[in-house]
Amino acid sequence: MTGGEGPGPKEEEEKQEEAGGGGPVRPNSGRVSRYKGVRRRLGPFIAHGMAGGGGAERAGAGGLLPPALRQHRRRENRERLSVCSKLCYAVGGAPYQITGCALGFFLQIYLLDVAQVDAFYASIILFAGRAWDAITDPMVGFFISKTSWTRFGRLMPWIMFSTPFAIISYFLIWFVPDISTGQVMWYLVFYCAFQTLVTCFHVPYSALTMFISREQSERDSATAYRMTVEVLGTVLGTAIQGQIVGKVDTPCVGSPFFFGLTNSSVAMEELNMTHDTGSLTDTRNAYMIAAGVIGGLYILCALILVLGVRERRESSELQSDEPVSFFQGLKLVMNHGPYIKLIAGFLFTSLAFMLLEGNFALFCTYTLGFRNEFQNILLAIMLSATLTIPFWQWFLTRFGKKTAVYVGISSAIPFLIAVVVLDSNLFVTYMVAVAAGISVAAAFLLPWSMLPDVIDDFKLQHPSSHGHEAIFFSFYVFFTKFTAGVSLGISTLSLDFAGYQTRGCSQPGQVNFTLKMLVSAVPVGLILLSLLLFKLYPIDEEKRSKNKKALQDLREESNSSSESDNTELASIV
Repeated sequence: MTGGEGPGPKEEEEKQEEAGGGGPVRPNSGRVSRYKGVRRRLGPFIAHGMAGGGGAERAGAGGLLPPALRQHRRRENRERLSVCSKLCYAVGGAPYQITGCALGFFLQIYLLDVAQVDAFYASIILFAGRAWDAITDPMVGFFISKTSWTRFGRLMPWIMFSTPFAIISYFLIWFVPDISTGQVMWYLVFYCAFQTLVTCFHVPYSALTMFISREQSERDSATAYRMTVEVLGTVLGTAIQGQIVGKVDTPCVGSPFFFGLTNSSVAMEELNMTHDTGSLTDTRNAYMIAAGVIGGLYILCALILVLGVRERRESSELQSDEPVSFFQGLKLVMNHGPYIKLIAGFLFTSLAFMLLEGNFALFCTYTLGFRNEFQNILLAIMLSATLTIPFWQWFLTRFGKKTAVYVGISSAIPFLIAVVVLDSNLFVTYMVAVAAGISVAAAFLLPWSMLPDVIDDFKLQHPSSHGHEAIFFSFYVFFTKFTAGVSLGISTLSLDFAGYQTRGCSQPGQVNFTLKMLVSAVPVGLILLSLLLFKLYPIDEEKRSKNKKALQDLREESNSSSESDNTELASIV
Protein backbone atom coordinates (compact mmCIF):
# COMPACT_ATOMS: atom_id res chain seq x y z
CA MET A 1 0.00 0.00 0.00
CA THR A 2 1.24 3.50 -0.77
CA GLY A 3 0.44 6.96 0.47
CA GLY A 4 -3.16 7.34 1.55
CA GLU A 5 -4.38 3.89 0.59
CA GLY A 6 -6.04 2.03 3.43
CA PRO A 7 -6.07 -1.71 3.99
CA GLY A 8 -7.93 -3.84 1.48
CA PRO A 9 -11.31 -5.37 2.30
CA LYS A 10 -9.86 -8.78 3.09
CA GLU A 11 -7.12 -7.42 5.37
CA GLU A 12 -9.58 -5.16 7.18
CA GLU A 13 -11.88 -8.12 7.71
CA GLU A 14 -9.03 -10.13 9.26
CA LYS A 15 -8.16 -7.27 11.62
CA GLN A 16 -11.74 -6.96 12.79
CA GLU A 17 -11.95 -10.67 13.45
CA GLU A 18 -8.66 -10.71 15.37
CA ALA A 19 -9.74 -7.67 17.42
CA GLY A 20 -12.86 -9.53 18.44
CA GLY A 21 -10.85 -12.55 19.57
CA GLY A 22 -12.18 -14.66 16.77
CA GLY A 23 -8.79 -15.98 15.77
CA PRO A 24 -7.71 -16.39 12.21
CA VAL A 25 -10.37 -16.03 9.50
CA ARG A 26 -11.44 -19.26 7.82
CA PRO A 27 -12.09 -19.21 4.07
CA ASN A 28 -15.76 -20.10 4.56
CA SER A 29 -16.33 -17.93 7.58
CA GLY A 30 -20.03 -17.33 8.28
CA ARG A 31 -19.34 -13.65 8.85
CA VAL A 32 -17.62 -13.30 5.49
CA SER A 33 -20.41 -15.07 3.64
CA ARG A 34 -23.01 -13.05 5.54
CA TYR A 35 -21.65 -9.73 4.35
CA LYS A 36 -20.29 -10.84 1.01
CA GLY A 37 -23.37 -9.56 -0.83
CA VAL A 38 -23.44 -6.33 1.16
CA ARG A 39 -19.75 -5.68 0.46
CA ARG A 40 -20.31 -6.33 -3.23
CA ARG A 41 -23.08 -3.72 -3.38
CA LEU A 42 -21.27 -1.16 -1.22
CA GLY A 43 -17.74 -2.01 -2.31
CA PRO A 44 -17.14 1.29 -4.11
CA PHE A 45 -18.43 3.22 -1.12
CA ILE A 46 -16.26 1.22 1.33
CA ALA A 47 -13.22 1.76 -0.83
CA HIS A 48 -13.96 5.47 -1.05
CA GLY A 49 -14.52 5.73 2.69
CA MET A 50 -11.18 4.01 3.38
CA ALA A 51 -9.21 6.00 0.81
CA GLY A 52 -6.57 8.04 2.61
CA GLY A 53 -6.57 5.64 5.58
CA GLY A 54 -8.41 5.88 8.86
CA GLY A 55 -11.87 5.18 7.41
CA ALA A 56 -13.42 4.45 10.79
CA GLU A 57 -12.03 7.63 12.33
CA ARG A 58 -13.41 9.72 9.47
CA ALA A 59 -16.79 8.10 9.91
CA GLY A 60 -16.84 9.07 13.55
CA ALA A 61 -15.79 12.61 12.75
CA GLY A 62 -18.25 13.01 9.87
CA GLY A 63 -21.40 11.83 11.62
CA LEU A 64 -23.17 8.91 13.21
CA LEU A 65 -23.31 6.88 9.99
CA PRO A 66 -20.20 5.65 8.20
CA PRO A 67 -19.47 7.31 4.85
CA ALA A 68 -20.58 4.24 2.89
CA LEU A 69 -24.05 4.23 4.40
CA ARG A 70 -24.38 8.01 4.21
CA GLN A 71 -23.46 7.95 0.53
CA HIS A 72 -25.84 5.04 -0.05
CA ARG A 73 -28.64 7.06 1.57
CA ARG A 74 -27.79 10.09 -0.55
CA ARG A 75 -28.05 7.90 -3.62
CA GLU A 76 -31.55 6.81 -2.57
CA ASN A 77 -32.53 10.47 -2.17
CA ARG A 78 -31.24 11.19 -5.66
CA GLU A 79 -33.51 8.42 -7.00
CA ARG A 80 -36.64 10.30 -6.00
CA LEU A 81 -38.67 11.20 -9.07
CA SER A 82 -39.64 14.75 -9.95
CA VAL A 83 -43.20 15.64 -10.84
CA CYS A 84 -42.06 16.17 -14.43
CA SER A 85 -40.63 12.64 -14.59
CA LYS A 86 -43.84 11.17 -13.18
CA LEU A 87 -45.94 13.08 -15.71
CA CYS A 88 -43.72 11.97 -18.59
CA TYR A 89 -44.00 8.38 -17.39
CA ALA A 90 -47.78 8.67 -17.02
CA VAL A 91 -48.24 10.07 -20.53
CA GLY A 92 -46.77 6.84 -21.88
CA GLY A 93 -49.91 4.99 -20.81
CA ALA A 94 -52.21 7.06 -23.02
CA PRO A 95 -51.53 5.45 -26.46
CA TYR A 96 -52.70 2.01 -25.35
CA GLN A 97 -55.95 3.37 -23.90
CA ILE A 98 -56.70 5.80 -26.75
CA THR A 99 -56.29 3.19 -29.49
CA GLY A 100 -57.97 0.49 -27.40
CA CYS A 101 -61.12 2.59 -26.88
CA ALA A 102 -61.32 3.60 -30.53
CA LEU A 103 -61.03 -0.01 -31.66
CA GLY A 104 -63.32 -1.36 -28.96
CA PHE A 105 -66.22 0.97 -29.68
CA PHE A 106 -65.94 1.55 -33.43
CA LEU A 107 -64.13 -1.31 -35.17
CA GLN A 108 -67.16 -3.60 -35.35
CA ILE A 109 -69.50 -1.02 -36.90
CA TYR A 110 -66.67 0.13 -39.19
CA LEU A 111 -66.07 -3.35 -40.57
CA LEU A 112 -69.78 -4.01 -41.06
CA ASP A 113 -71.06 -0.69 -42.42
CA VAL A 114 -68.03 1.15 -43.83
CA ALA A 115 -65.65 -1.55 -45.04
CA GLN A 116 -68.73 -3.71 -45.79
CA VAL A 117 -67.13 -6.93 -44.58
CA ASP A 118 -69.53 -9.82 -44.22
CA ALA A 119 -70.59 -10.30 -40.58
CA PHE A 120 -69.19 -13.84 -40.48
CA TYR A 121 -65.72 -12.71 -41.61
CA ALA A 122 -65.90 -9.65 -39.36
CA SER A 123 -66.41 -11.99 -36.40
CA ILE A 124 -63.29 -13.93 -37.43
CA ILE A 125 -61.24 -10.71 -37.68
CA LEU A 126 -62.37 -9.45 -34.28
CA PHE A 127 -61.89 -12.75 -32.49
CA ALA A 128 -58.54 -13.59 -34.09
CA GLY A 129 -57.16 -10.10 -33.41
CA ARG A 130 -58.10 -10.11 -29.73
CA ALA A 131 -57.01 -13.72 -29.21
CA TRP A 132 -53.67 -12.98 -30.85
CA ASP A 133 -53.35 -9.90 -28.65
CA ALA A 134 -53.74 -12.12 -25.59
CA ILE A 135 -51.10 -14.58 -26.82
CA THR A 136 -48.54 -11.89 -27.60
CA ASP A 137 -48.36 -10.63 -24.01
CA PRO A 138 -46.43 -13.59 -22.54
CA MET A 139 -44.45 -13.93 -25.80
CA VAL A 140 -43.24 -10.34 -25.73
CA GLY A 141 -42.55 -10.60 -22.00
CA PHE A 142 -40.36 -13.63 -22.63
CA PHE A 143 -38.37 -11.94 -25.40
CA ILE A 144 -37.91 -8.81 -23.31
CA SER A 145 -36.46 -10.92 -20.49
CA LYS A 146 -33.85 -12.18 -22.98
CA THR A 147 -32.98 -8.69 -24.23
CA SER A 148 -29.55 -7.32 -23.38
CA TRP A 149 -29.03 -3.89 -21.87
CA THR A 150 -28.16 -1.07 -24.27
CA ARG A 151 -27.18 2.55 -23.83
CA PHE A 152 -30.92 3.36 -23.92
CA GLY A 153 -31.83 0.62 -21.44
CA ARG A 154 -33.49 -2.73 -21.98
CA LEU A 155 -37.13 -1.61 -22.31
CA MET A 156 -36.87 1.74 -24.10
CA PRO A 157 -35.61 0.25 -27.40
CA TRP A 158 -38.79 -1.84 -27.62
CA ILE A 159 -40.91 1.27 -27.13
CA MET A 160 -38.92 3.36 -29.61
CA PHE A 161 -38.73 0.85 -32.46
CA SER A 162 -42.30 -0.46 -32.19
CA THR A 163 -43.93 2.99 -32.26
CA PRO A 164 -43.60 3.94 -35.98
CA PHE A 165 -44.68 0.50 -37.19
CA ALA A 166 -47.62 0.47 -34.75
CA ILE A 167 -48.84 3.82 -36.11
CA ILE A 168 -48.61 2.61 -39.72
CA SER A 169 -50.52 -0.59 -38.98
CA TYR A 170 -53.14 1.32 -36.96
CA PHE A 171 -53.77 3.71 -39.83
CA LEU A 172 -54.10 0.84 -42.32
CA ILE A 173 -56.78 -0.78 -40.13
CA TRP A 174 -58.99 2.24 -40.89
CA PHE A 175 -58.17 2.26 -44.60
CA VAL A 176 -60.50 0.55 -47.09
CA PRO A 177 -58.36 -1.06 -49.82
CA ASP A 178 -59.58 -0.91 -53.39
CA ILE A 179 -59.34 -4.64 -53.96
CA SER A 180 -62.04 -7.09 -54.88
CA THR A 181 -60.51 -10.06 -53.05
CA GLY A 182 -58.29 -10.27 -50.02
CA GLN A 183 -60.05 -7.58 -48.02
CA VAL A 184 -60.58 -9.93 -45.07
CA MET A 185 -56.88 -10.84 -45.03
CA TRP A 186 -55.99 -7.13 -45.18
CA TYR A 187 -57.85 -6.34 -41.97
CA LEU A 188 -56.82 -9.57 -40.26
CA VAL A 189 -53.12 -9.02 -40.99
CA PHE A 190 -52.98 -5.36 -39.99
CA TYR A 191 -55.23 -5.83 -36.94
CA CYS A 192 -53.01 -8.64 -35.63
CA ALA A 193 -49.88 -6.66 -36.57
CA PHE A 194 -51.08 -3.65 -34.62
CA GLN A 195 -51.98 -5.77 -31.60
CA THR A 196 -48.48 -7.25 -31.67
CA LEU A 197 -46.77 -3.88 -32.00
CA VAL A 198 -48.86 -2.15 -29.34
CA THR A 199 -48.02 -5.06 -27.04
CA CYS A 200 -44.33 -4.41 -27.80
CA PHE A 201 -45.02 -0.90 -26.50
CA HIS A 202 -47.31 -1.61 -23.55
CA VAL A 203 -45.59 -4.62 -21.96
CA PRO A 204 -42.19 -2.90 -21.59
CA TYR A 205 -43.98 0.28 -20.53
CA SER A 206 -45.79 -1.61 -17.77
CA ALA A 207 -42.52 -3.21 -16.66
CA LEU A 208 -40.81 0.19 -16.70
CA THR A 209 -42.39 0.89 -13.30
CA MET A 210 -39.73 -1.28 -11.68
CA PHE A 211 -36.92 0.53 -13.53
CA ILE A 212 -37.68 4.18 -12.85
CA SER A 213 -36.82 4.11 -9.14
CA ARG A 214 -35.86 1.73 -6.38
CA GLU A 215 -38.13 3.56 -3.90
CA GLN A 216 -41.51 1.83 -3.56
CA SER A 217 -43.25 5.08 -2.62
CA GLU A 218 -41.96 6.74 -5.78
CA ARG A 219 -43.18 3.85 -7.93
CA ASP A 220 -46.60 3.98 -6.26
CA SER A 221 -46.83 7.70 -6.87
CA ALA A 222 -45.85 7.29 -10.53
CA THR A 223 -48.49 4.56 -10.90
CA ALA A 224 -51.16 6.91 -9.54
CA TYR A 225 -50.20 9.48 -12.17
CA ARG A 226 -50.34 6.75 -14.80
CA MET A 227 -53.83 5.55 -13.85
CA THR A 228 -55.15 9.12 -14.04
CA VAL A 229 -53.73 9.67 -17.52
CA GLU A 230 -54.96 6.25 -18.73
CA VAL A 231 -58.52 7.02 -17.67
CA LEU A 232 -58.32 10.36 -19.47
CA GLY A 233 -56.96 8.45 -22.48
CA THR A 234 -60.13 6.37 -22.68
CA VAL A 235 -62.21 9.56 -22.80
CA LEU A 236 -59.88 11.10 -25.38
CA GLY A 237 -59.99 8.03 -27.64
CA THR A 238 -63.79 7.90 -27.54
CA ALA A 239 -64.13 11.65 -28.09
CA ILE A 240 -61.69 11.92 -31.00
CA GLN A 241 -62.98 8.93 -32.91
CA GLY A 242 -66.65 9.58 -32.14
CA GLN A 243 -66.76 13.30 -32.81
CA ILE A 244 -64.79 13.18 -36.07
CA VAL A 245 -66.74 10.24 -37.45
CA GLY A 246 -70.02 11.58 -36.09
CA LYS A 247 -69.71 14.75 -38.18
CA VAL A 248 -70.37 12.66 -41.30
CA ASP A 249 -73.63 10.85 -41.96
CA THR A 250 -72.89 7.29 -42.96
CA PRO A 251 -75.04 6.48 -46.01
CA CYS A 252 -77.34 3.50 -45.71
CA VAL A 253 -79.30 1.36 -48.14
CA GLY A 254 -82.93 0.41 -47.66
CA SER A 255 -83.23 -3.33 -48.12
CA PRO A 256 -86.21 -4.84 -49.93
CA PHE A 257 -86.45 -7.35 -47.11
CA PHE A 258 -88.06 -4.74 -44.90
CA PHE A 259 -90.78 -3.93 -47.41
CA GLY A 260 -91.84 -7.46 -48.33
CA LEU A 261 -90.73 -7.16 -51.96
CA THR A 262 -90.11 -10.33 -53.91
CA ASN A 263 -88.07 -9.11 -56.87
CA SER A 264 -84.92 -8.14 -55.05
CA SER A 265 -82.93 -6.95 -58.09
CA VAL A 266 -85.65 -4.53 -59.17
CA ALA A 267 -86.26 -3.51 -55.58
CA MET A 268 -82.61 -2.66 -54.99
CA GLU A 269 -82.66 -0.38 -58.02
CA GLU A 270 -85.86 1.32 -56.89
CA LEU A 271 -85.07 1.51 -53.19
CA ASN A 272 -81.39 2.47 -53.20
CA MET A 273 -82.14 5.12 -50.61
CA THR A 274 -79.68 7.01 -48.43
CA HIS A 275 -80.05 9.49 -45.60
CA ASP A 276 -78.02 11.94 -47.66
CA THR A 277 -76.79 12.19 -51.21
CA GLY A 278 -73.20 11.55 -50.27
CA SER A 279 -71.29 8.33 -50.56
CA LEU A 280 -69.17 6.19 -48.31
CA THR A 281 -66.12 8.19 -49.35
CA ASP A 282 -66.75 10.94 -46.79
CA THR A 283 -67.27 8.40 -44.02
CA ARG A 284 -64.11 6.51 -44.95
CA ASN A 285 -62.14 9.75 -45.02
CA ALA A 286 -63.48 10.66 -41.58
CA TYR A 287 -62.24 7.35 -40.14
CA MET A 288 -58.80 7.93 -41.69
CA ILE A 289 -58.64 11.49 -40.31
CA ALA A 290 -59.46 10.16 -36.84
CA ALA A 291 -56.77 7.48 -37.26
CA GLY A 292 -54.27 10.18 -38.25
CA VAL A 293 -55.07 12.32 -35.22
CA ILE A 294 -54.78 9.36 -32.87
CA GLY A 295 -51.55 8.29 -34.59
CA GLY A 296 -50.11 11.76 -34.02
CA LEU A 297 -51.00 11.57 -30.32
CA TYR A 298 -49.37 8.13 -30.18
CA ILE A 299 -46.09 9.57 -31.49
CA LEU A 300 -46.26 12.59 -29.17
CA CYS A 301 -46.84 10.45 -26.07
CA ALA A 302 -44.05 8.04 -27.05
CA LEU A 303 -41.60 10.93 -27.52
CA ILE A 304 -42.51 12.44 -24.15
CA LEU A 305 -41.99 9.06 -22.50
CA VAL A 306 -38.64 8.34 -24.16
CA LEU A 307 -37.23 11.84 -23.63
CA GLY A 308 -38.63 12.44 -20.16
CA VAL A 309 -37.99 9.13 -18.39
CA ARG A 310 -34.64 7.51 -17.71
CA GLU A 311 -34.54 3.75 -17.35
CA ARG A 312 -32.28 2.84 -14.43
CA ARG A 313 -30.61 -0.50 -14.59
CA GLU A 314 -29.67 -0.58 -10.92
CA SER A 315 -33.28 0.02 -9.88
CA SER A 316 -34.23 -3.51 -10.84
CA GLU A 317 -31.34 -5.41 -9.31
CA LEU A 318 -32.37 -7.96 -6.75
CA GLN A 319 -30.38 -7.93 -3.58
CA SER A 320 -31.00 -11.39 -2.23
CA ASP A 321 -33.66 -13.32 -4.13
CA GLU A 322 -32.64 -16.31 -6.21
CA PRO A 323 -33.96 -16.60 -9.79
CA VAL A 324 -37.48 -17.97 -9.88
CA SER A 325 -38.60 -20.67 -12.30
CA PHE A 326 -41.48 -19.36 -14.40
CA PHE A 327 -43.35 -22.66 -14.55
CA GLN A 328 -42.93 -23.35 -10.84
CA GLY A 329 -44.25 -19.88 -10.09
CA LEU A 330 -47.14 -20.35 -12.52
CA LYS A 331 -48.12 -23.62 -10.83
CA LEU A 332 -48.11 -21.97 -7.40
CA VAL A 333 -50.14 -19.00 -8.62
CA MET A 334 -52.77 -21.09 -10.38
CA ASN A 335 -53.20 -23.24 -7.28
CA HIS A 336 -53.90 -20.18 -5.14
CA GLY A 337 -57.65 -20.30 -4.49
CA PRO A 338 -58.36 -16.57 -3.89
CA TYR A 339 -56.66 -15.69 -7.18
CA ILE A 340 -58.73 -18.18 -9.17
CA LYS A 341 -61.99 -16.96 -7.61
CA LEU A 342 -61.09 -13.32 -8.17
CA ILE A 343 -60.11 -13.62 -11.84
CA ALA A 344 -63.12 -15.88 -12.53
CA GLY A 345 -65.46 -13.24 -11.13
CA PHE A 346 -63.83 -10.43 -13.06
CA LEU A 347 -63.69 -12.50 -16.25
CA PHE A 348 -67.48 -12.75 -16.29
CA THR A 349 -67.74 -9.07 -15.40
CA SER A 350 -65.30 -8.18 -18.17
CA LEU A 351 -67.21 -10.33 -20.65
CA ALA A 352 -70.45 -8.54 -19.73
CA PHE A 353 -69.03 -5.05 -20.26
CA MET A 354 -67.14 -6.10 -23.40
CA LEU A 355 -70.41 -7.25 -24.93
CA LEU A 356 -71.96 -3.92 -24.00
CA GLU A 357 -68.99 -1.95 -25.37
CA GLY A 358 -68.76 -3.85 -28.64
CA ASN A 359 -72.48 -3.78 -29.51
CA PHE A 360 -73.72 -0.53 -28.00
CA ALA A 361 -72.99 1.52 -31.14
CA LEU A 362 -75.01 -0.90 -33.30
CA PHE A 363 -77.75 -1.02 -30.66
CA CYS A 364 -78.06 2.78 -30.58
CA THR A 365 -77.94 3.02 -34.39
CA TYR A 366 -80.46 0.35 -35.35
CA THR A 367 -82.52 -0.79 -32.36
CA LEU A 368 -83.00 2.63 -30.76
CA GLY A 369 -82.76 4.62 -33.98
CA PHE A 370 -80.21 7.15 -32.69
CA ARG A 371 -77.92 6.97 -35.73
CA ASN A 372 -76.54 10.49 -35.24
CA GLU A 373 -76.27 10.34 -31.44
CA PHE A 374 -74.41 7.13 -30.71
CA GLN A 375 -70.97 8.78 -30.54
CA ASN A 376 -72.26 11.22 -27.89
CA ILE A 377 -73.82 8.37 -25.92
CA LEU A 378 -70.50 6.51 -25.94
CA LEU A 379 -68.75 9.67 -24.76
CA ALA A 380 -71.26 9.94 -21.90
CA ILE A 381 -70.30 6.42 -20.79
CA MET A 382 -66.58 7.23 -20.65
CA LEU A 383 -67.05 10.63 -19.01
CA SER A 384 -69.23 9.04 -16.35
CA ALA A 385 -66.59 6.38 -15.75
CA THR A 386 -63.82 8.96 -15.45
CA LEU A 387 -65.67 11.22 -13.04
CA THR A 388 -66.80 8.41 -10.73
CA ILE A 389 -63.43 6.68 -10.24
CA PRO A 390 -62.58 8.96 -7.26
CA PHE A 391 -65.96 8.14 -5.76
CA TRP A 392 -65.30 4.39 -5.98
CA GLN A 393 -61.85 4.90 -4.51
CA TRP A 394 -63.48 6.58 -1.51
CA PHE A 395 -66.25 3.99 -1.37
CA LEU A 396 -63.96 0.96 -1.24
CA THR A 397 -61.84 2.52 1.52
CA ARG A 398 -64.96 3.43 3.50
CA PHE A 399 -67.10 0.31 3.07
CA GLY A 400 -64.67 -2.35 1.86
CA LYS A 401 -63.76 -3.78 -1.51
CA LYS A 402 -66.25 -6.65 -1.60
CA THR A 403 -69.08 -4.24 -0.83
CA ALA A 404 -67.82 -1.97 -3.60
CA VAL A 405 -67.91 -4.93 -6.00
CA TYR A 406 -71.50 -5.80 -5.14
CA VAL A 407 -72.77 -2.22 -5.31
CA GLY A 408 -70.67 -0.98 -8.21
CA ILE A 409 -71.12 -3.81 -10.67
CA SER A 410 -74.78 -4.51 -9.87
CA SER A 411 -75.77 -0.85 -10.20
CA ALA A 412 -75.96 -1.19 -13.99
CA ILE A 413 -78.51 -4.03 -13.95
CA PRO A 414 -81.74 -1.95 -13.57
CA PHE A 415 -80.68 0.44 -16.31
CA LEU A 416 -79.65 -2.33 -18.72
CA ILE A 417 -83.10 -3.84 -18.30
CA ALA A 418 -84.86 -0.49 -18.66
CA VAL A 419 -83.17 0.41 -21.96
CA VAL A 420 -84.73 -2.59 -23.73
CA VAL A 421 -88.06 -2.70 -21.90
CA LEU A 422 -89.02 0.96 -22.29
CA ASP A 423 -89.79 2.57 -25.61
CA SER A 424 -86.95 4.25 -27.48
CA ASN A 425 -86.18 7.44 -25.58
CA LEU A 426 -83.04 9.54 -25.89
CA PHE A 427 -83.15 10.75 -22.27
CA VAL A 428 -83.47 7.18 -20.93
CA THR A 429 -80.59 6.11 -23.17
CA TYR A 430 -78.33 8.81 -21.74
CA MET A 431 -79.34 7.76 -18.24
CA VAL A 432 -78.38 4.19 -19.07
CA ALA A 433 -75.07 5.41 -20.49
CA VAL A 434 -74.26 7.32 -17.29
CA ALA A 435 -75.21 4.33 -15.11
CA ALA A 436 -73.16 1.99 -17.28
CA GLY A 437 -70.20 4.37 -16.93
CA ILE A 438 -70.50 4.23 -13.15
CA SER A 439 -70.29 0.45 -13.25
CA VAL A 440 -67.49 0.57 -15.82
CA ALA A 441 -65.49 2.72 -13.39
CA ALA A 442 -65.94 0.14 -10.64
CA ALA A 443 -65.01 -2.70 -12.99
CA PHE A 444 -61.93 -0.75 -14.15
CA LEU A 445 -60.66 0.15 -10.67
CA LEU A 446 -61.50 -2.82 -8.47
CA PRO A 447 -59.41 -5.58 -10.13
CA TRP A 448 -56.22 -3.51 -9.80
CA SER A 449 -57.17 -2.70 -6.22
CA MET A 450 -57.95 -6.30 -5.22
CA LEU A 451 -55.10 -8.12 -6.97
CA PRO A 452 -52.48 -6.74 -4.51
CA ASP A 453 -54.55 -8.21 -1.64
CA VAL A 454 -54.38 -11.62 -3.33
CA ILE A 455 -50.63 -11.24 -3.76
CA ASP A 456 -50.22 -10.34 -0.07
CA ASP A 457 -52.22 -13.43 0.87
CA PHE A 458 -50.01 -15.51 -1.42
CA LYS A 459 -46.85 -14.12 0.18
CA LEU A 460 -48.06 -15.13 3.62
CA GLN A 461 -48.84 -18.66 2.46
CA HIS A 462 -45.57 -18.95 0.53
CA PRO A 463 -43.09 -16.74 2.43
CA SER A 464 -40.05 -18.36 0.83
CA SER A 465 -41.29 -17.93 -2.75
CA HIS A 466 -40.54 -14.58 -4.37
CA GLY A 467 -40.89 -12.82 -7.70
CA HIS A 468 -44.34 -14.01 -8.80
CA GLU A 469 -46.06 -10.62 -8.91
CA ALA A 470 -45.77 -10.33 -12.69
CA ILE A 471 -47.51 -13.69 -13.15
CA PHE A 472 -50.55 -12.52 -11.19
CA PHE A 473 -50.99 -9.40 -13.30
CA SER A 474 -49.96 -10.77 -16.70
CA PHE A 475 -52.32 -13.73 -16.61
CA TYR A 476 -55.21 -11.55 -15.48
CA VAL A 477 -54.54 -9.36 -18.53
CA PHE A 478 -54.19 -12.46 -20.72
CA PHE A 479 -57.56 -13.89 -19.68
CA THR A 480 -59.24 -10.48 -19.97
CA LYS A 481 -57.99 -9.94 -23.53
CA PHE A 482 -58.92 -13.46 -24.57
CA THR A 483 -62.40 -12.94 -23.14
CA ALA A 484 -62.72 -9.71 -25.13
CA GLY A 485 -61.93 -11.61 -28.32
CA VAL A 486 -64.48 -14.28 -27.51
CA SER A 487 -67.19 -11.70 -26.77
CA LEU A 488 -66.63 -9.76 -30.00
CA GLY A 489 -66.40 -12.89 -32.12
CA ILE A 490 -69.54 -14.50 -30.71
CA SER A 491 -71.60 -11.30 -30.83
CA THR A 492 -70.71 -10.53 -34.45
CA LEU A 493 -71.31 -14.14 -35.45
CA SER A 494 -74.71 -13.98 -33.74
CA LEU A 495 -75.60 -10.94 -35.81
CA ASP A 496 -74.64 -12.83 -38.95
CA PHE A 497 -76.92 -15.72 -38.02
CA ALA A 498 -79.73 -13.24 -37.30
CA GLY A 499 -79.47 -11.82 -40.84
CA TYR A 500 -77.55 -8.58 -40.39
CA GLN A 501 -77.85 -6.33 -43.47
CA THR A 502 -74.67 -4.43 -44.29
CA ARG A 503 -75.31 -0.66 -44.63
CA GLY A 504 -78.98 -1.19 -43.95
CA CYS A 505 -80.97 1.86 -42.88
CA SER A 506 -82.71 -0.53 -40.51
CA GLN A 507 -82.36 -4.19 -39.60
CA PRO A 508 -84.65 -7.20 -39.44
CA GLY A 509 -86.49 -7.93 -36.23
CA GLN A 510 -84.19 -10.86 -35.46
CA VAL A 511 -81.15 -8.55 -35.54
CA ASN A 512 -82.79 -6.04 -33.21
CA PHE A 513 -83.73 -8.86 -30.84
CA THR A 514 -80.15 -10.18 -30.93
CA LEU A 515 -78.78 -6.72 -30.14
CA LYS A 516 -81.15 -6.43 -27.17
CA MET A 517 -79.88 -9.76 -25.89
CA LEU A 518 -76.23 -8.74 -26.37
CA VAL A 519 -76.51 -5.41 -24.52
CA SER A 520 -79.03 -6.38 -21.84
CA ALA A 521 -80.01 -9.98 -21.10
CA VAL A 522 -76.60 -11.62 -21.56
CA PRO A 523 -74.61 -8.94 -19.66
CA VAL A 524 -77.13 -9.03 -16.79
CA GLY A 525 -76.81 -12.82 -16.56
CA LEU A 526 -73.01 -12.61 -16.60
CA ILE A 527 -72.99 -9.91 -13.92
CA LEU A 528 -75.22 -12.03 -11.65
CA LEU A 529 -72.94 -15.02 -12.17
CA SER A 530 -69.88 -12.93 -11.32
CA LEU A 531 -71.52 -11.73 -8.10
CA LEU A 532 -72.04 -15.35 -7.05
CA LEU A 533 -68.34 -16.01 -7.65
CA PHE A 534 -67.37 -12.93 -5.64
CA LYS A 535 -69.43 -14.37 -2.79
CA LEU A 536 -66.88 -17.22 -2.68
CA TYR A 537 -63.94 -14.80 -2.66
CA PRO A 538 -62.40 -15.29 0.82
CA ILE A 539 -60.50 -12.03 1.37
CA ASP A 540 -62.89 -9.64 3.10
CA GLU A 541 -61.89 -6.57 5.13
CA GLU A 542 -61.21 -8.61 8.26
CA LYS A 543 -58.99 -11.04 6.38
CA ARG A 544 -57.25 -8.19 4.61
CA SER A 545 -56.50 -6.44 7.93
CA LYS A 546 -55.03 -9.63 9.37
CA ASN A 547 -52.86 -10.14 6.30
CA LYS A 548 -51.71 -6.53 6.45
CA LYS A 549 -50.71 -6.86 10.11
CA ALA A 550 -48.93 -10.16 9.47
CA LEU A 551 -46.96 -8.68 6.56
CA GLN A 552 -46.10 -5.64 8.65
CA ASP A 553 -44.74 -7.90 11.38
CA LEU A 554 -42.63 -9.73 8.80
CA ARG A 555 -41.28 -6.44 7.45
CA GLU A 556 -40.48 -5.16 10.94
CA GLU A 557 -38.65 -8.37 11.68
CA SER A 558 -36.76 -8.01 8.41
CA ASN A 559 -35.97 -4.36 9.12
CA SER A 560 -34.70 -5.15 12.61
CA SER A 561 -32.47 -7.82 11.12
CA SER A 562 -31.30 -5.31 8.51
CA GLU A 563 -30.53 -2.71 11.22
CA SER A 564 -28.49 -5.29 13.07
CA ASP A 565 -26.64 -6.06 9.86
CA ASN A 566 -25.97 -2.35 9.29
CA THR A 567 -24.61 -1.97 12.82
CA GLU A 568 -22.17 -4.81 12.28
CA LEU A 569 -21.39 -3.51 8.81
CA ALA A 570 -20.46 -0.14 10.33
CA SER A 571 -17.99 -1.89 12.62
CA ILE A 572 -16.51 -3.67 9.61
CA VAL A 573 -16.22 -0.41 7.71
